Amino acid sequence: MLRMIGSLSFIWLIMAISTAAQTQPPVLDADGQPLRSGVEYYVLPGVTDVAGGLTLVDRNVVFTPRVRDTIIRESRDFTVEFSGDSICVQSTAWMVGEENPETARRYIVTGTEPRPPSTLWYFNIVNNGGVYSLNWCPECLTTNCPRPRCGAAGLVDENGKSLLSWMVLPFLHI
Repeated sequence: MLRMIGSLSFIWLIMAISTAAQTQPPVLDADGQPLRSGVEYYVLPGVTDVAGGLTLVDRNVVFTPRVRDTIIRESRDFTVEFSGDSICVQSTAWMVGEENPETARRYIVTGTEPRPPSTLWYFNIVNNGGVYSLNWCPECLTTNCPRPRCGAAGLVDENGKSLLSWMVLPFLHI
């Protein structure tokens, strides 16, 4: 009898976790369709006519959820990678880079892989009144976390180049 109760409890727990994972609404593309894992998308700024899309030699991006799912959901972690083969032997996956000592900014970079794999790779999308923002909010890896280091990705102009930077103001529309 105890074995059966234990089995039923385990099954109930699995069902509860599975249901909780599905409760977040999907992120919708410009056509109103859910973003799908492994499908190529073109990322545009949330404010039109400000800048072009985010490209690496005219490449779209592919989103891959951290949790096994075929749909990209709001506030759920995922990775972003430029699609297709690169002529470089470096990774085209996005990550938050180290702080630039000259500008005090942290840029979204490619071409490097943190060792060991870390939260620098994982982003999420939040719906801010009908405009999505690409966010980064790493886990606190110590017991002393005075304030969260969360923020949104946005475009900054630096020496005539538009760079994707981690900042407080949301700017991107997907």
